[in-house]
Amino acid sequence: MDSLSFELPKSVSKFAGVSPEYLKIADNIIHQFIKTCSPRDMLSILCEALDSPNKTVKAAAYVSPLINGLTEVFLSLWRRHFEQIKVAVPVLVKVVKAISSEPDYEDAELETLFDRVVKNAECIQSVSMKLADGVNEKLQALLGLYVLQILALVSVSSTHLPFALRLACVLPDCGVSYLGLITGSDVDTMSRIVIGEDGDDYMSFSSHVHLGASLSVIWAQMYDEVAQAAKEDLSAVKTELQNNQMKRWQAIGMLKHIFSSVDLPWEFKRYAVDFLLCITSGDISNELDDEHNDCSLYMTSLFSALQAITTIIIYASDAVLRKKAFEALKRVLADIPNSQRFNIFKALITNSDSSSMVAILLDLIRGEMHKESTLRTSKVLEADNKACQNTLFWSTNILELVESVLRPVRGGPPVLQENGDAVLSALNLYRFVLIMESAGKTNYTGVLSKNNLQKAYNEWLLPLRTLVTGTLVENKSDNDQLAVDTVCALNPVELVLYRCIELVEEKLKHAT
Repeated sequence: MDSLSFELPKSVSKFAGVSPEYLKIADNIIHQFIKTCSPRDMLSILCEALDSPNKTVKAAAYVSPLINGLTEVFLSLWRRHFEQIKVAVPVLVKVVKAISSEPDYEDAELETLFDRVVKNAECIQSVSMKLADGVNEKLQALLGLYVLQILALVSVSSTHLPFALRLACVLPDCGVSYLGLITGSDVDTMSRIVIGEDGDDYMSFSSHVHLGASLSVIWAQMYDEVAQAAKEDLSAVKTELQNNQMKRWQAIGMLKHIFSSVDLPWEFKRYAVDFLLCITSGDISNELDDEHNDCSLYMTSLFSALQAITTIIIYASDAVLRKKAFEALKRVLADIPNSQRFNIFKALITNSDSSSMVAILLDLIRGEMHKESTLRTSKVLEADNKACQNTLFWSTNILELVESVLRPVRGGPPVLQENGDAVLSALNLYRFVLIMESAGKTNYTGVLSKNNLQKAYNEWLLPLRTLVTGTLVENKSDNDQLAVDTVCALNPVELVLYRCIELVEEKLKHAT
């Protein structure tokens, strides 16, 4: 019997996809082996069979009886539950991930697969509740990581609400909360417990854990019954995030996993944006000032989240979603301390391949500068030297940003066909700075110094004028639609460009 158990589970699983009756037969045969053989041996056999799927049959049908067999094995284990289940969980996740990413499976096939892996989670939950506290803590953490990954995988469709509900019912027995999941703290705690002191690379399989943690909360945002199943108060979580800036930053960093996912339906991103707008609305807390707050710990994740939000603005087909994502972008930027905000803007611009997005970001910078200028001239600010020191956008860094657009790293003027929007915004920003510095008789940015005026005139503006003029001449004589569109796009660029040239020439006359 033991020798048959090595090969027969694989053989019978080949026929599981023929019909529901064959699936039942395969389940029954594997069930008999589990009854008569050692559970520990059967766990190894089933994991090995799952890890080497048969290429001649559909994987979803092949693995279903094997996954069901593991559920029975888990219930049959006598000892070392954590250690043995820990071996099986990465194999299960790997198999489900591979199958759910294939586009040619029907919904019914995936639903059968998801039903069985959710049963696995419910089975582990049942086992953990019978164990002593020390072992139970480890198994609960392992269960939590498994549930979050399976939740991420079943979220390939928002119609999989029944599976999300069942998994939500398991979460309370994993020692986690919505606040801990959306901030990532519970994920870190579970990971430490599962990895332990041996330092193995157990988490290499768990790329979906953070995505699942974020989705556990967004499913509740979508459906009230999910929060009820998890025994959570989502409103209280939102209030806590509004009142605690550090936790809010952590939550924003976790939401990036949803914003950047290419596999999730847009519906999840829409609700994630709504959640972000909610926790950044109203009188949110910014109680941690720059001097006493080490915000650098969160800047990398905030930057990644902002990058992910920009992809929604660029690629979402829904105009309402794009508008909401833009509002979310502005709110997250506003939530970043003054000392770090300009650096975040600069990094977003430097790392963006979209001319339109660069233009949007440059326009937002212009808005920040206008706001700082207004504050600087107010009576309140005159009495507040600290606030004056925090107006960091009026600096020489602004000219570097303008130069990065008008004279890219490769040298020479930019390619107008690809960068028209960015060029127009950069020119408008340069003109704004020139006018404001001249009117206020200041030179915070260095824009009015003779060297910078000559550099802008000779290296940015004149080469760009030659390019714009030549392109307009080439296209004005053509009547095709592309030529007409090119001329229309360049007309505002030409207008602002010549105004900048006039301003610089005027300043150069009086420069010393």
